[in-house]
Order: sequence, then C-alpha cells, then structure tokens
Amino acid sequence: MAFLSRSQLKQTGFRKLGENVFISERASVYNASEISIGDNVRIDDFCILSAGDGGIRIGSNIHIACQSTLIGSELVRLDDYCNISSRVAIYSSSDDYSGQWMTNPMVPNKYTNVIHKPVTLEKHCIVGSGSVILPGAQLSTGVAIGALSLASGKYDAFKIYGGTPARYLKDRSNRLLDLEHEYSRSQSGSKTAILTDTPPTYFEHE
Repeated sequence: MAFLSRSQLKQTGFRKLGENVFISERASVYNASEISIGDNVRIDDFCILSAGDGGIRIGSNIHIACQSTLIGSELVRLDDYCNISSRVAIYSSSDDYSGQWMTNPMVPNKYTNVIHKPVTLEKHCIVGSGSVILPGAQLSTGVAIGALSLASGKYDAFKIYGGTPARYLKDRSNRLLDLEHEYSRSQSGSKTAILTDTPPTYFEHE
C-alpha cells in the first residue's frame, strides 16, 4: 500500500494534521478543510472521508481500514484509540425511507427530508467489518460493535453489541484502560506515541 507523503498531506488542506499520519494514495478526501486528524493515524485503500459543515474529527492512535466511509453533513467524531474495520459505513446524514418524501441528492431539497445528526465514537470503540453506523449514533467509551451490524441510538460503555439492529450481547473487558496508561507512560516525553518512517503492518488491527 502506498501512502501520501508528508508534503502531499499538507497540500490536502486538512483543518488539523497530526504527526505520524498515513493516508493511502487510493483514499478519497472531500472538504479537507473541515477534517481534523490527530497523531498516529492510518487510513487505508479506498476509504472515503467526505465532511459536511459539521466536519470530521479523528483523534489519535486510530486505524480506519480499507473501503470504509465517513460521510455526512453533521459532525462525525472518532476519539482516541478507535478502530474501524474494513467496509464500515458511518453516516451523519441519511434519506427519509418512509415514502413520505423523495430521496437522493439529484432531487431538489424541498422534495426530500434528509436526516442530519452527529455521530460520536468515544475512546477505544471498535466497529466490526461490514457494519453501518447511522445518524445520531453515540458509542460510549469501549463499545464494540460486531461485524455486519446496524447501529443507531446510544450504546453503553464497555459493552459488546451485534446484529441488525445492534443489540447487547455481553460486557467487554476494560483491561485496555490499564494498557492505555502503561502505553502512555512508555511514551512520556515524546510528542507522539509512534514515530516511524514506515506504517504498521497492514493486518495489524484486523
């Protein structure tokens, strides 16, 4: 996988660009001026980041795997240590499916009723491959969404959800908080957690 150089990343015009950021040359970025990216972030092939007025806020130590999309007019926020597996779709805007309104962006707005709501993934959330996150979803710290799930609404911290719609399956361990503290201590005095000329192994987080 080929990644954009630092100079290419700067030329893209991100609102904020941290250190140690790897974005595939095959990823697509729209309205970069409304996208903020922290430190130690990797975005893989064929991902689409399309920010609306609400913007996209990506924290630090985050992986967004291949073919995933973050799209919509409202804010999409991924806090530190989030992991988005391949083919995940996160929407902060969605058409009205009721039949009371017409749909798709090629129809004038007065005939549609597009829903716009912010989407929040707090620290240490992980979303499994093929899942869809709908407008208004709020994933609290440590939430895990299983593969091929449909998530909307609010999800409680350190619980695992799965299915369509996503339902509670079981609790999730919070041991990762201890590991976060250990990791942070090990990086004390460094500006970023990982400084390297090469990206992490492709399947490291899958």
